Amino acid sequence: MSTNGKTPQTDVVVIGGGPAGATCSTLLAQQGVKVSLFERDKFPRFHIGESLIPETYWVLQRLNMLDKMRASPFVKKYSVQFVNAAGKESAPFYFHDNKPHECSQTWQVVRSEFDMMMLNNAREHGVDVRQPARVLDVLFDGDRARGVRIQNEDGSQSELEARVVVDASGQSTMLMNRFKLRSWDPVLNKGAIWTYWKGAYRDAGKDEGATVVIQTVNRQGWFWYIPQHDNVISLGVVAPFDYLFKGRGSHEQTYAEEVAACPAVQKRIEGAERVTGFFATKDYSYRTRQAAGDGWVLIGDAFGFLDPLYSSGVLLALKSGELAADAITRGIQTGDTSAAQLGHWAPQFNQGIDRMRRLVCEYYDGFNFGKFVRTYPHLRNTITDLLIGDLFHDRVDAVWEPMESLYPPDKQPIPPWTSAPTHDQPIDKQGELVLPEGPLR
Repeated sequence: MSTNGKTPQTDVVVIGGGPAGATCSTLLAQQGVKVSLFERDKFPRFHIGESLIPETYWVLQRLNMLDKMRASPFVKKYSVQFVNAAGKESAPFYFHDNKPHECSQTWQVVRSEFDMMMLNNAREHGVDVRQPARVLDVLFDGDRARGVRIQNEDGSQSELEARVVVDASGQSTMLMNRFKLRSWDPVLNKGAIWTYWKGAYRDAGKDEGATVVIQTVNRQGWFWYIPQHDNVISLGVVAPFDYLFKGRGSHEQTYAEEVAACPAVQKRIEGAERVTGFFATKDYSYRTRQAAGDGWVLIGDAFGFLDPLYSSGVLLALKSGELAADAITRGIQTGDTSAAQLGHWAPQFNQGIDRMRRLVCEYYDGFNFGKFVRTYPHLRNTITDLLIGDLFHDRVDAVWEPMESLYPPDKQPIPPWTSAPTHDQPIDKQGELVLPEGPLR
């Protein structure tokens, strides 16, 4: 509760209306919690991170979003496939083979449309959504958050008292920057350049919506290849920051060079038309050193961002929003909105991120899915569990020791995230449009 003598005007303020903020606010409203959500942008707005993985199903179910997703034009996704540096394609990893349940079919989304659906769903559940409205500051009494100061659409400013403030402000993460909590990953110093193509190749039938991960010929990075509706493909290259951005030309030139050096990509976009400019993002992987304080909590990209390799971004946004909402609901019911209560879910959540991070790092270090499955066929389902985002169970740890048995003699252990340095400056805004020609949907 507030400690400044004022009665809170709402139970919870959520800063940011992306998937994390929409999830948290919706689940709170379902429990009768009074929620005000502030989103600075007017939707629809562009965002990257378009491929959902199966474990998002369970949060979408709680949000009453599944019928909306089924009725949407989004391409259905049943699998992921890998193409190595020599152009050899793996057999698809069909999610249903591992888990014969409806959850094993997911979607390739256009985030401008998906995010708007999520925010509208929050409105339908009774969330007070204010948009566009910019949160200028989080207000504190000592160490306890007590509300926010807002700039409204007409330019006026106001304050709103609340029992809890949820920072879901994305990579601009207000409270992480305020308290200097950002910790960079010591290994995953990556960046990406991407654009969108119309009329590019896609498989037929069940494989039409597969995410394809294509390793570059020089093994410096990889391409994502994500089919979307309206015959559009999202195609981006990910590689170490220094390799991709230092000593190279424009983003357009660098992208063209990487495509030209990768026959597996070239053949897929032959005859296709590029329909947007080029986007770039840098400094991918970071995490907060503290998930919550008295009266405040971080979720989604305001908590951290891993890497796009296994499309875990939206899952981590939904999952952190869900876990935080449950902690907040319990805290309001019991009158305990302390840091310990609001952030008690973070250790288990971080453990799940660490598992996905380990798989990402193993891929960058040369992990071969085909060789692993041939050597340890009984662990194929466990590897697929990790690929679908089933990250929060100890049983998936059965893969690590066998994986290490395939290491070459000179391979060094992957450094843990805990060795990462802190970084006080905010990172570049994700999704900078470098060449603004062409429509954005």
